[in-house]
Amino acid sequence: MRHHNSCGERGNPFQAFREATHAMRHGGPQGGPFGGPRGRGERRRMFDGGELRLVLLKLVEDQPRHGYDLIREIENLSGGAYAPSPGVVYPTMTLLLDMGLAEEHESEGPRKVMTITEAGRTHLADRADEVATAMGRLTALAKVSERTDAAPVRRAMHNLKQALHDCLSRETTTRETQLEVARILDEAVGKIERL
Repeated sequence: MRHHNSCGERGNPFQAFREATHAMRHGGPQGGPFGGPRGRGERRRMFDGGELRLVLLKLVEDQPRHGYDLIREIENLSGGAYAPSPGVVYPTMTLLLDMGLAEEHESEGPRKVMTITEAGRTHLADRADEVATAMGRLTALAKVSERTDAAPVRRAMHNLKQALHDCLSRETTTRETQLEVARILDEAVGKIERL
């Protein structure tokens, strides 16, 4: 007995969802708003060394922090879109200490925290525009990340895939059911295309 296409004329729904999910996770051939790779050699650093020094110094001016706290706070400020690697943060912290712009203090936990010095406050004040630009970049990144967060769409696609599988794999599924599923999907496609 030959099986009918489970969604009418539109093709295999499971293959379509696999392709769409892959595109959302990895971006299309050009990459895209869902955070996929954009090809070799195109990844750029968020900050140059001088800017990262200013960002870290600004964050320890707000409150004493250790390296992990700094990484986590930058990730929070960027809306989860960017977190500097420990291999960049810790050497930059050492440089701030060597420059006399920050100093280490014992904390309640096992890690020492870094605090700003008066020289560090002067350094930030002298470069207030650069600090504002660097911090603004994190805020802007958070806004872009919020606009392009595909997690709700991925969740909805997963739910739809499961519902399709459950509905169409039942032994009692009729041709009429398949056609109704296809009609519902076609209607959803039309609504999405009109957005």
